[in-house]
Order: sequence, then C-alpha cells, then structure tokens
Amino acid sequence: MVILLYKWLLLLPALLAGGPSAPLNTNSMARHPLFVSVTEMNYNTADKDLEISCKIFTDDFEKTLSAIYHTKVDLSAPSGKSEADKYVKDYIKNHLVLKLDNKPVTLDYVGFEKENDATWSYFQVSNAGTAPKKIDIVNSILYESYDKQMNLMHVTVGGNRKSTKLNYPDKQTSLQF
Repeated sequence: MVILLYKWLLLLPALLAGGPSAPLNTNSMARHPLFVSVTEMNYNTADKDLEISCKIFTDDFEKTLSAIYHTKVDLSAPSGKSEADKYVKDYIKNHLVLKLDNKPVTLDYVGFEKENDATWSYFQVSNAGTAPKKIDIVNSILYESYDKQMNLMHVTVGGNRKSTKLNYPDKQTSLQF
C-alpha cells in the first residue's frame, strides 16, 4: 500500500503537467490564465453623476504601466503613491472613453486601491445631467499587453442594469437605456 501511494506521489507532477513524459511547467501555474478587467458604471440620480470603477488584476496592470511609462510600477508601495496615482489616472483616461447621449465626457479621477490580487480605480463624470439614454464606450484596457484580453462592463442607469463584454481587438460598444 505504501509503495503504491509513493508511486502516485511521484507521478502526480507529471500527470498535472500533461502526461508521464511531460516536464512540470511551474511557469504556467504561477500566472493566471484569464486576462480580464471589469468596469462598473452607475448613474447616481441624486447627484446626477456617473460613478465608474475599474477592477484589473494588479500584476497585469503593473506590467502594462511599467512598459508604457518605462519605469517599475508597484501599486502597493505607499512611497510611490502620488506617482502611481498619475499613472493609473492617465492610463485609464486614455483607455476608457465615454460619450453620454453622443456627447464626449471627461472622467474625473477619484483614486485607486488594491484588494487582494486586483486593483480598483475610481472615476466619475460630474454633473452628467439627466439620466443618459445612450452610452458609447471605447474600452481598450490592457490591449497593448494581452491579445486574449476581455473587458467586461456593467452599466446601471435608473435601476436598469446592462452588461456587455469586449474581446481583443474589439474596443467599442454602445448601450441604450
């Protein structure tokens, strides 16, 4: 019985890697297999603001920011918070562009925070006016780094929630309310 268990323990790494002759691939286990961001937008009827939050895997986001800004970016280092704020703000504003009822709007940066292995960034469109009937979205978050990137978007206006996704290379969508 002990010998049988020992043989299974020896074969386990090979079986997990794809067969008895395959080497154990620790590199693929260290990375997550999915490249995804989630953007939530909520029209706040009381304040007439569009509140926006973007959730991105921190390791992917840091890699992309480091490549674009030609410096190591660590979103969890308090000493570099002001510089990280600038990178996050500029990056998202250049890769998430909105029109409300065919009018371009400006995203006002609120801040960012890390949560486990993800980074949340927060924006708002202040004084957006009446509840939009149409929202045009251009979302190319992480497209320069990952050709398997998927960007999910959940938008709520007047209690009506609509969701959509964009897979690389598609970057434009429109939602009607």
